[in-house]
Amino acid sequence: MSYDHLSGNTKLPAPCIVDTGIIVNKQDMQRLLTDLSRVRYRFSHEGRLLVEDEGYVLEVFADPQRSTLVANHTLYINVCSFDYLELKRSNEPSDEQQAYFDLIQENQHLRLMPLSNPLQDQRNRSLNVAALEAVVAEVLSASWDVRIDDDENFSF
Repeated sequence: MSYDHLSGNTKLPAPCIVDTGIIVNKQDMQRLLTDLSRVRYRFSHEGRLLVEDEGYVLEVFADPQRSTLVANHTLYINVCSFDYLELKRSNEPSDEQQAYFDLIQENQHLRLMPLSNPLQDQRNRSLNVAALEAVVAEVLSASWDVRIDDDENFSF
């Protein structure tokens, strides 16, 4: 804890949350959820499970005027729809201590359990970038070849 000698105010450091904890800051909630892609979700109201399915998180945003939408296996999550996010780890040995996210708003509860691994996704993204660069280089090379051929056909 730092102490401001001049004003007498005590400033608390920003929280450090590792694997478990409660997040109330909307920006922190958004940053944490943005990396999600495929998830298993459970929605319950007053402790009663209403929906359980799999989906893909397409957008995570913070806007008090917009809704959180879950339909057709897609999730558009508005962190302003929830009071807080509770970060937890499963205790099941088969889940390998998998992290999950509980979004809480009064008597509603949306649990998100990641089905994709960010480490694996990053490796795939790196491979996809390399493949994309190779395709772009090939297309540019073919385009230059076409221009050279056109120039040769019209030269006098």
